[in-house]
Amino acid sequence: MFGSIRLETAMIETPCTKICTMDPRTRLCLGCGRTIDEIARWGTMGAAERQRLMQELPARIATARAPSATTG
Repeated sequence: MFGSIRLETAMIETPCTKICTMDPRTRLCLGCGRTIDEIARWGTMGAAERQRLMQELPARIATARAPSATTG
């Protein structure tokens, strides 16, 4: 009889909101506020780096959504 193998994968917390659209002006994702490089590296980042970035995202998103000083 074969024993069963149970694969467990740790869930990685993510800020992804499934709104994956990059803003060409800020180069940030409109959904989560990350750069394309941060999105690509997310799975290989350490927990401390992900947590630090997660803490920065609300301010990034707020700044990105604020009206631009260059628009009239």
